[in-house]
Amino acid sequence: MKISAITFVLCLIYSTTNYSQNIPVHKIIENLSIDGNLSDWKTPFLGPFVIHNSGKSGTQNTFVSLSWNDENLYIAYRSTDSKITGKVQKKDSPIFNTDDLVEIFIDPDGDGQNYVEIGVNAFSSNYDMLLKCISPVCGGWNTTMSFDITGLETVSKITAEGYNTEIKIPFSSLKTVKNGNFTKPKTGTKWKGNAFRIDYGNTTEYLALQPYKSLKYGFHQPEEFTIFEFIE
Repeated sequence: MKISAITFVLCLIYSTTNYSQNIPVHKIIENLSIDGNLSDWKTPFLGPFVIHNSGKSGTQNTFVSLSWNDENLYIAYRSTDSKITGKVQKKDSPIFNTDDLVEIFIDPDGDGQNYVEIGVNAFSSNYDMLLKCISPVCGGWNTTMSFDITGLETVSKITAEGYNTEIKIPFSSLKTVKNGNFTKPKTGTKWKGNAFRIDYGNTTEYLALQPYKSLKYGFHQPEEFTIFEFIE
């Protein structure tokens, strides 16, 4: 789908946003259709994503929009991609090693433990992973791909410019995360997390909506997560 003139202007405005600001999650009333068609998205797109450990511009643009209603968290990505890499794969395949994809990390209580990672490639294949602990302080790297978000919906749609991706996460499913300390968000609630993309095009790039200050390599640095703020 071609970017409309209005959306293009919004993208330009938000591309100049200071990356130290909170990421707004906008309240909506309706339920969004998860079909890869972004024409029904009225909340602004943020970006473009940058190289996660340097803040430098990516080779190809990525924008994301986040919204919520009383039941679900919604995330939409618009990814420019001139050379899409990947294929349809089984649920919970390690597509982060091979495929162009977008990712979302969410840590509702912000303690850097028991946070959720979701990845979706350009062919709608997805995985959902629970990161119980990655720090020596809490026992070292401990993850599980057997974790499942009940009601998770993900769809990507290849376009002339690249691919669009939509994700729906029911809040009810996050209550099952042991020691996740999840509570249903309300206006003013703040979560920790970030939005990412791995681009395996001509040059492999690891991109983030907000870069990390530490300059370390790798997305799994919960102490560097930004803030998602639920607003009206």
